[in-house]
Amino acid sequence: MPVRVRPRACAVAALLLVPGVALAGCGDAGGLRGAGPTPTAEGPVRLWPALPPASSPAYEIGEVERQVVKGVRVRGGDVRAVDPVAVVRTEIDASPGEYEGADAPYRETGARMADCAAGAGHGRCPVLTPYYRDLTGDGHDDLTLGFRQLPGELTAVRVYTVENDRLVRVMSWDDAVSGVELAGRSVIIRSPSELKGYEYRLQWSWDRDQRAMLLTHDEMLRTGRGAPSPAESRTAPSPAESRTTPSPAESRR
Repeated sequence: MPVRVRPRACAVAALLLVPGVALAGCGDAGGLRGAGPTPTAEGPVRLWPALPPASSPAYEIGEVERQVVKGVRVRGGDVRAVDPVAVVRTEIDASPGEYEGADAPYRETGARMADCAAGAGHGRCPVLTPYYRDLTGDGHDDLTLGFRQLPGELTAVRVYTVENDRLVRVMSWDDAVSGVELAGRSVIIRSPSELKGYEYRLQWSWDRDQRAMLLTHDEMLRTGRGAPSPAESRTAPSPAESRTTPSPAESRR
């Protein structure tokens, strides 16, 4: 909503107001009202200043996900021309030990790929309906897709862009997902927490230097009853009014 600005005369009068004198007029018959006590501002305090700063990370987290999908050519650079089911099949073929055999953790996903003849988002196909949106800011749609990691409760979330008619994966995450949102050039994933009344909220945003989606926010937030007020919560931006378009497959349903 647009910010309402007090008329210039009232702003000047407020500057001239001395303590104990009520401001009359300016559309406020009740005068000034106190906003209640204000908490004292506390600046950051640096701990252990003599501790030498680390020069390298302790663990390899894999901050940048960027991988060309081999065997997939993008006709005319249009990512909508790519079959999402074929993209997931290339990932499955690259890790057969995870999808094939009785002991494979995602064996049911591998088996149910045979049910994808009608396309993603139909029937028992584990590949979810794809979504298209410009996440990289180049003026062209990118592909956001997901597929279930069965028989468990994990969902794989992937983002792909196109470079020189090649499909490039720029974001990858597997988790127990309770919601996925697209906001601006970011992907936000909400996941349940082991603490009742809380959830994890992770946000990946496009980074033009790394040419990949980087994890820019990792938060645990209260949900439902007892949730913090907007002033208390510094959360990731909520999605703007959706400009996200479902795939033609979903539009037909």
